[in-house]
Amino acid sequence: MITESDKIRLLALKQGDEKVFESVFREFYSPLCVHARRYLIDPEVAEEVVQDMFFKMWERRDSLIITTSLTAYLFKSVTNHALNHIKYQGHVRKYEEYVGFRVDDQKSVSAHDALVHADLEKQLVRLMRSMPEKRRMIFEMSRLEGLRYQDIASKLGISLKTVEIQMSKALEFMRERLRDYLPVFWLILSMLLF
Repeated sequence: MITESDKIRLLALKQGDEKVFESVFREFYSPLCVHARRYLIDPEVAEEVVQDMFFKMWERRDSLIITTSLTAYLFKSVTNHALNHIKYQGHVRKYEEYVGFRVDDQKSVSAHDALVHADLEKQLVRLMRSMPEKRRMIFEMSRLEGLRYQDIASKLGISLKTVEIQMSKALEFMRERLRDYLPVFWLILSMLLF
């Protein structure tokens, strides 16, 4: 059952109150990461799943419907995000078995696959260069250097929310520009970056 306190916080979230969102994030981030580790072995993947859940919660804040406690809602959301991640990884493995290679196994990559990979790399470099500088830096720090959003925020002296928003815009930009590629291009790209 939802409490009066949760109703007040939910209303503030729906109205875009960043301070309330940040307080919810700070209160629940660590326990949710521990919870995600029950499903995901890699602690960094668990953190990314929790960050993604919070980002989507903020993105869809005006349509949030919470009938249980906020705590129950957040833990259930992280469970769903973790299970979706596991399901996605299963699809990636099946695809790799179907095409007969793993992206990270260079010995088994055919000449054609290597050309596709090289072309994608060129396209990615071109697209990254066309991003606004701060967005490009955040994207590169996250996807190429493997830094967590919180670490990027600390290094650049910006808020975690700014990092999340810039990453969302960068990923959407990439998806839009690569939409016309053949599905296999996109699947290989998603295995490399997302």
